[in-house]
Amino acid sequence: MLEKNERYQEVTVKTEPVFQGKIISLQVDTIQLPNGGTATREIVRHPGAAAVLALIDGKMLVVEQYRKPMEKFQIEIPAGKLDAGEDPMVAAARELEEETGYRAGKLRPLSAFYTSPGFADEKLYLYLAEELTKGESAPDEDEFLAVDAITFEQAQHYIAEERISDAKTVLAVYAWQIYRLTGEI
Repeated sequence: MLEKNERYQEVTVKTEPVFQGKIISLQVDTIQLPNGGTATREIVRHPGAAAVLALIDGKMLVVEQYRKPMEKFQIEIPAGKLDAGEDPMVAAARELEEETGYRAGKLRPLSAFYTSPGFADEKLYLYLAEELTKGESAPDEDEFLAVDAITFEQAQHYIAEERISDAKTVLAVYAWQIYRLTGEI
């Protein structure tokens, strides 16, 4: 097992803010390397996000929307960024209802992970939604998405076609697979 080795830590010497946007910021840090040299690291700061694996009648709730950075439509589980100081579980419940119209009677944490630790600090919290009831969807004014419920076989097919290709949704499908095999998640 690898142990934390402090001698390989990179120490920040200087931080230069480059961009401050509505959702992200970009900074360039000058760091001191373990060998005494220096280097730069381009770092994207993000408030974090929450996502939901919601299963209903043996199917997974998903949304399909156009993702401009990739210039294509993507099928994803419901998700969204955290507001400042927001509890990730609260954000997960909000995003599920806003995007799909479903409310979760219960949310259980499944995992939390960094999406791209080589250059970003975004941490994503994944929850399992249980005891779903149908309500009204209310997507953000700049969100245009289609809601669907897909089978496990469809999810696998969409992964193979790269219609599902984001880490949170792929991870959710694999969690669903474990649930299907073991009855536990």
